[in-house]
Amino acid sequence: MIRDFAYIRPKSVEEASTLLRKRDGAAMPLAGGTDLLDLMKGEIAIPAQLVNLKSFSELRRIEYRPGKGLTLGALATLHLIAHDPVVRKRFTALAEAAGRAASPQLRNLATIGGNLCQRPRCWYFRGDFHCLRKGGKTCYAVMGENSRHCIIGGDPCYIVHPSDPAVALLALDASVTILSGKKSRSVPLREFFVLPRRNVHAETILKPGEIITSITVPDPAEGTVSGYLKFSERQSWDFALVSVAAVLTKSDSTRVAEGRVALGGVAPVPWLENAVSEGLAGVELTPEKAAELSVAALHGALPLEQNEYKVLLAKNLIADLLVRLAT
Repeated sequence: MIRDFAYIRPKSVEEASTLLRKRDGAAMPLAGGTDLLDLMKGEIAIPAQLVNLKSFSELRRIEYRPGKGLTLGALATLHLIAHDPVVRKRFTALAEAAGRAASPQLRNLATIGGNLCQRPRCWYFRGDFHCLRKGGKTCYAVMGENSRHCIIGGDPCYIVHPSDPAVALLALDASVTILSGKKSRSVPLREFFVLPRRNVHAETILKPGEIITSITVPDPAEGTVSGYLKFSERQSWDFALVSVAAVLTKSDSTRVAEGRVALGGVAPVPWLENAVSEGLAGVELTPEKAAELSVAALHGALPLEQNEYKVLLAKNLIADLLVRLAT
C-alpha cells in the first residue's frame, strides 16, 4: 500500500533541490520512479512529498564533445544510452551495461541518475525484516539465505549494489555532478558510493536536498576499447550474480598500455579490481595471460556460506572479457 503524499512540480532544478533540503528527508525526488514506487509500496520509503524532476529537459541530454568526453543528464534513460551511436562506439562498456539492465519496458523509463541511486535488492531489506539497513541490529543474510549477497567489503551489511551501468561507469572513470541548492560539485564515481562500514543506512554520499544533475565520462584515448559482461540466473530480466566491465588502452594490436577492471554483484558498491587493473599495464594480452591476471582478482574476499561460487565466476568473467577485448 502506498501512503498519501503531496506531489510538487518545481519550476527549476535549483528549486527542487531547495524544496528537498527544507524537508530534510520527508520529501523525495521523482524521476523515472521504477525503484521509488517499489520502495513506497513496501513502506521502505514513506515520503510526505514527491518532488517531480521529469519536466527538466536539460537533465535528459546525452552530449559528446571530442577531447572533453561524454555528459549524460541524470534523466537520460537507459534505453537512450544503450542505443546512442556515440556511446556504443566510444563508450561501449556503458552501452552494453545499460542494454543489459532490467527489461526493455523498464529501460524506457529508468534514468541513469536513478539507476545509480537505486537501493539494494536484498530480500531481507525489501522484505518484512528490521535489518541493519532499516535501523535494526542484525544483517539476516549472514546466517540466512545469502547466495546472492556480497563476498567482499560487506561487513557488517552484506548487500550488493544492483546497478549495471555503475560498474561500466566506474571502469570508465566517470564523475557525477551533484547540485545542492544553487551550488554544484563534481565527485569521482569511486567516491560517490559508500561501504556499510562507513554508513550502514545509505548507499551513496547524497544528503537531503542533493540531486545528481549529470554524469561525465572522460574521452578515451586513441586505441581504447571497453566492454561489459553479466552473468545472471535467467537470460531474461535479472540482476547480476556477477558482472565485469573492462577498459583497455592498447599500445599496439595486442599489448596493453593501461587498463581498468570493475566488478558488480560482489560488493555493496561497484568494485574497482585494482590488482587486475594494475597487472594489465604493459602486458601482451593473450588468453593465457588473461587467465593468469584473473587469478589475482578479489584478493581478501570472504564469501558467505552459499556464495563462494562468485569468486570463481568473477575470475572467469574477467578472463573472458579481457580475451574478447584483446582480439
